[in-house]
Amino acid sequence: MKVLVVGGGGREHALVWKLNQSSRVSQIFCAPGNAGIAKMARCVDVDPKDIPRLVDLAKAESIDLTVVGPEAPLAEGIVDAFEEAGLRIFGPSREAACIESSKVFAKEFMVRHRIPTAPFRVFSDPTSAKEYVREADRPLVVKADGLAAGKGSIVADDCQAALEAVDRIMVRRQLGAAGSRVVIEEKLQGEELSVLGFVDGHHVLLMPAAQDHKALLDGDRGPNTGGMGAYCPVPRWDRALERRVLHEVMIPAVRGLAAEGRPYRGVLYAGLMLDGEDLYVLEFNCRFGDPETQVLMPLLGTDLVSIIEASLKGRLRYMRLRWSREACVCVVMASGGYPGHYERGKVISGLEEAESLPGVIVFHAGTARDERGQLVTAGGRVLGVTAVGKTLGVAIERAYRAAGRIRFAFAHYRKDIGFRALTG
Repeated sequence: MKVLVVGGGGREHALVWKLNQSSRVSQIFCAPGNAGIAKMARCVDVDPKDIPRLVDLAKAESIDLTVVGPEAPLAEGIVDAFEEAGLRIFGPSREAACIESSKVFAKEFMVRHRIPTAPFRVFSDPTSAKEYVREADRPLVVKADGLAAGKGSIVADDCQAALEAVDRIMVRRQLGAAGSRVVIEEKLQGEELSVLGFVDGHHVLLMPAAQDHKALLDGDRGPNTGGMGAYCPVPRWDRALERRVLHEVMIPAVRGLAAEGRPYRGVLYAGLMLDGEDLYVLEFNCRFGDPETQVLMPLLGTDLVSIIEASLKGRLRYMRLRWSREACVCVVMASGGYPGHYERGKVISGLEEAESLPGVIVFHAGTARDERGQLVTAGGRVLGVTAVGKTLGVAIERAYRAAGRIRFAFAHYRKDIGFRALTG
């Protein structure tokens, strides 16, 4: 079959890499793709949010299945448009994608369906929001209501930081229309986990928990990013916790969406906080995580096409997923200045040397070819240097050895991905 992957980052490279292993896939297209994806797929220069052109592309190339990576086209109704055109596509409808595209909807949905989450308030004007911040005078998290490419959640440890967050989101509108409303919630303490599940509208098959590192700097310092690395498995993840997440979070969410006329098919992502025995949902996402996908796909032993088809047909209850018992680590190499201003066009070298190391896969996120054919940086997050090993320690050592072989001007990456698992 012919498969189209929508998106052009590290997550999409990992999906293309996994789909390329399927004996059922004859050709892969990617819109728009990147320099790494181009090695195994035909890249087509179409914006992921240009839904009419994507529909035309799928029709013109007789695409049998489309897999959507990023949240923006899902929120804008790509699934609805493809299904109306009689095309098969994996992902939630626009109405179901509200679980991510509106933080206000998500928080109020969790309250309605008794899914544990932090206490919160919703504000549509900055004056009221700032009054609440001053009265609360405790650590808070300020979240833009709409999509903000993973940068719409600001952790504020004191009143001044929270006031600045409100000003940045609602007054200066640094996140655009996403900041027309904010959710202000209590800051939770504990350990964060990312749990993804395949969903067919009624049933959920969970993937192993991964842990993302959102802060820019070692020790979880600095501003939040789209993710500076991830690892899997997570030591806290066991059968008991898996059952809790399934029955306290994922099944109530899927049943709740169905009951509200928003049946969910695709991948549902729950960002969780564990505080002792307490479990809270920080957020839901309506798609594969990034960079979590880069550490999950190398460990998945089941054919991804078969899982997707079971989801589309409502037959996930008959699937059993196979997962490697090894560990996987992804270290994100970013452009200097990210998540703020950064320069593009920096020549990248050392990739072949890095990829020749045992267990190493380098997923491209923000890369391109310049007019001379050189591999150059083309985004904030440039590469996901990923490694598999028998233990987490081995995987970490391999990933950092590979990252040390890769060079481009002003490259930045964290040196402590996986530190929580190693320090206990």
